[in-house]
This record gives sequence, C-alpha cells and structure tokens, in this order.
Amino acid sequence: MSENPQAIPAGKERKQLSGLVKFLIEAGPLLAFFGVNAKWGIFAGTAVYMVCAAIAMAISWLLIRRIALMPVIALVFVLAFGGLTIWLHDDTFIKIKVTLINALFGAILLGGLAFGRLWLKLVMGEAIEMDDEGWKKLTLRWGLFFLFLAGLNEIVWRSVSTDAWVNFKVFGLLPITFVFAIAQAPLMQRHMKHEAQE
Repeated sequence: MSENPQAIPAGKERKQLSGLVKFLIEAGPLLAFFGVNAKWGIFAGTAVYMVCAAIAMAISWLLIRRIALMPVIALVFVLAFGGLTIWLHDDTFIKIKVTLINALFGAILLGGLAFGRLWLKLVMGEAIEMDDEGWKKLTLRWGLFFLFLAGLNEIVWRSVSTDAWVNFKVFGLLPITFVFAIAQAPLMQRHMKHEAQE
C-alpha cells in the first residue's frame, strides 16, 4: 500500500461525481423510502429503500469506478437490518440501524484519533488538502457528531410513531448533517494547505 494515499499518478485524476448526481445518489433512496412508506407502510418502504440503495451504489460504481468505504458499510447495514425488518416483520430493526451505524462511525473516528489514526483523512484526503492539525479537529468534530446523531435517533424513534420517525430520518437527519458539514468550512479553510506562490 502506498505511503501517501493522496498520491495519484499524473494524467490519472480520479473522476468525481457532480453535485447533483451525488445528491441524487445519496438522497434518492431516502426519498423513495419516504414516498413508499407514506403510501404503503414501513415494510414496503424498507424493501424499496434496500433496492434503491443497492442501485445507487451500482450507479456510483459505474460512473466513477470506485466506492468509498463508508457508503459500503452503510449499504451493508441497510441490507442487513432492512432484511431483518422484513423477515421478522418488526420495524425496530430499521430504526436502530440508524443508531448503530452512526455509533459505529463515531467510534471508528474517535477510536482512530485516540491511537493517532486519521481515518477521515484517509477517506477524504484525496479531495481536501489540510494539515494534520485540521484533520484531527475535523475528525473529533465528526466523531462526536455521529455519536450525537446516534443518541438523537434513539430518543426520537422511542418517542414518536413510525411515520413521524420516517419524517425525522428523511427531513431531519439529512438537513442536520448538511448544516453541520457546511459549518465545518471555516475550520477547513483555516487548515487548508496552500501551494507556495512565486
């Protein structure tokens, strides 16, 4: 394995998804989940969510010929817990999936940070060039944020109806995550590596 995960051979820059395509791939399965749940219920919605998530992953692979690790883990959780939801006819599984995957991501980032591993840099370092201090701060923030999402989901799904939880998952978690990501821009800007200008 190369010592520099950011190194890309000259003339072989990796393809990137456009903003709109990336949004559709990430949000499309959730929107389908919301729509089908509203009309036919949580079990039909879960089945459609599983299929759409797998299709979105395949489309991403076809367009850029690579898939990041976090979406792969997310898909595994969707298929595993979605399958349990349908097989056992118990919507608890699809609800706790959100808790477990966020807790896992938080634990991976914070655990790695404790042992000097910047997993976020490994995932995002190809697109964003920051100094290590910036990556440490960003890793800490995202790790804590994932744990916050896990706790928030636990509170919500245990307190409201299934339909209300679906609304929260689609129209609550997504905007909260988007706003949090945007809020990290000043930190990233301060720690961005700038090429020496002549």
